Amino acid sequence: MGNNYVFSLQPTFTQGLILGQLSILVLLILVLKYLFLDSSSRHTHAGSAYQPRTSRDVSALSQKLLSEQEKYGEEGASESTEWFNVVLNQVVEAYRSKLRNDCSGPEGDELARVKVEEFANRMRPVGIFDTIHVHSIDLGCAAPRLSNAKSPAGKGDMPAETEFDLTYRDTVSVSLSTAYLFNYPKSAFARLPVSLTISLSLFASRVVLTPPSPTSPAPAVTISIPPTFTLDLETKSLLGSRAILADVPKLHELVEHQVRRTIAQRGMWKVVLPGLSTVPEVKEELAQEAAEAAML
Repeated sequence: MGNNYVFSLQPTFTQGLILGQLSILVLLILVLKYLFLDSSSRHTHAGSAYQPRTSRDVSALSQKLLSEQEKYGEEGASESTEWFNVVLNQVVEAYRSKLRNDCSGPEGDELARVKVEEFANRMRPVGIFDTIHVHSIDLGCAAPRLSNAKSPAGKGDMPAETEFDLTYRDTVSVSLSTAYLFNYPKSAFARLPVSLTISLSLFASRVVLTPPSPTSPAPAVTISIPPTFTLDLETKSLLGSRAILADVPKLHELVEHQVRRTIAQRGMWKVVLPGLSTVPEVKEELAQEAAEAAML
C-alpha cells in the first residue's frame, strides 16, 4: 500500500523529478508575474508616468499640432511679406527716381513738378477749371507696407487669389492753383481763383493679387483694390481774389470725393508678364471683358 504513495520520507528519483518540475513551474510563474505581467497597483503607479492615448487625447494633440502649424504658417507669411515689402519699397523708389529723371536736388524736384503739372492738366475737366499750375510737390519717402497675407483655395479652374492688408503713411503732398470758370451768361464769364494744398495722411485697404489664368490669351497678374478703403487727406484751401475764404469744408469734401472716385474707378491694374503677353494684348482683352460686361 505504501507503494501507492508518490511522496515518502525517503526521497526517490521520481520525487526529485516532480519537485524539480514544480520548482521550475513556480519560478516561471513568479518571473511572469513580477517581470512581465502588471498588477492593478503597479498599473496605477505606472499610469502616472504613461497612459495610452484615447481618441480624445489624439484629437487634442491633433488640434495642438494644427495650431502650431498655423502659427508657423503665419510667421512664414509674415516673413514672406517682409521680403515683398523690401521689393515694393525698391519699386516705389524707382518710380520716384524716374519722375525726377534720375536727378537729385532742386533740379529733380522741378522736373517732377513739371510732369505732375502736365498730368494734372491732361486730367482736368476743360471748360470747368482753368489751367492748373503746380507750385510744389513732395513725393514722400516711405512706401506702402503689406501684411496679413492670405491665400484661399481657388475655385475650379480659377487661380487662387492672395490677399494682403496694405497700409501707406507718408508725406506726399501737392500745392497747386487754378480757377473755377463760370460759363453763364457766356463762356468764362467769371473766374473764382482756387489755391489748394493736398496732403496724404493715410491710405489703407485690402489688396487682392490674382495670378494669370493658364487659359488666358494674354496672361497678366491682376492687382485690385475693393471699393471699401480708408483714405485720410488734409486739405488747405484759399478761395477768391479780394475776399478770401480759407479752408472751406465743402471744398475738402469735394476733393476727397473726387480722389475716392478716381481710386475706385481705377482700382484694378493688370501687370503684363514679359515673354507671355504684351500691353496691347492685355488692353484688347480688357476691352473684350468690358464689352461682355456691358451686354449682361
